[in-house]
Amino acid sequence: MSHIKPKGSFVALITPMNADGSIDFEGFRTLLNWHAANGTQAVLIMGSTGEVSMLSAEERKQIITQTAKMKPGNMLMYYGVTGNNTETTIDYVRFAKDAGADGAIMAAPAYICADNDAITDYAMEVLDSCDFAMGFYNNPPRVKTDLHWDNLLKLAQHDNMVVLKESTTRVGQVAQMCAAKPDMSIMCCCSPNLGLVVPTMALGGHGTANMTGNIIPKEMAVISKPWETGEDAFAHRQAWLDNLPMLHFAYAAVNPVSIKTLMQVVGLPAGPLRKPLQPAKPEVLKKGLEAFKQLGLAEKYGLSVSKIAAE
Repeated sequence: MSHIKPKGSFVALITPMNADGSIDFEGFRTLLNWHAANGTQAVLIMGSTGEVSMLSAEERKQIITQTAKMKPGNMLMYYGVTGNNTETTIDYVRFAKDAGADGAIMAAPAYICADNDAITDYAMEVLDSCDFAMGFYNNPPRVKTDLHWDNLLKLAQHDNMVVLKESTTRVGQVAQMCAAKPDMSIMCCCSPNLGLVVPTMALGGHGTANMTGNIIPKEMAVISKPWETGEDAFAHRQAWLDNLPMLHFAYAAVNPVSIKTLMQVVGLPAGPLRKPLQPAKPEVLKKGLEAFKQLGLAEKYGLSVSKIAAE
């Protein structure tokens, strides 16, 4: 079966929570509708930005069941399905498919530090588990395992493999992937420190799997649009340079501390971080608020900074 391949801005969504730490499902609904209205093409629910490693198995399945019913329009709804072993990951994949999700994203299981051959075999087994759109998140800063383009091109041959997200610093790896023209979307994370966004798009990438879109969805939609004309390239460059202060702020603390703290103080559904994570330090939040003001986001999105944060 042919699957839809995500393109453009693929936002790794935060997990909104109530004051008591429970999942805020109405907050999810508000955020999903907000993204659909502001150019986001797909969302990833329960990626690392969604604090997935601190959610219980019951919470993870409840989030899939409830949010899959909230799909707004044609925006694709993907779910993070990585478990602590192959069988658990497969269970989450099948659960997401049965609940009506559009796709799933897996990464190497954390902590075990398996080698590339083992993780490639793991990913192939997950891809074989059911007929469903899936992607792989190559994220060595989080899980140590770092797949080579040979491994990734092997995965790309699978009919269920529709998207790759790269979070390395290697432009050469992205170039090898783009040159091979695999039948899948090639994306990267939006970190300005890793610096993959501009070269990925210039080499023919299909978008960004980003987390800064949680606060600047319209801007990330421009940055993430595949280049078809010179106008696309120039618009990308301008949006990237204009939004660098917010991009740097987003990565000023471990994900999602910066973004979720700022979202809370500007009135977007966010709620507390799950402990042991703590809110962004005042000096970090100050930079986010300065970028928020500089970019005119209050006026653009109808948001306002809380009085406590403004002081």
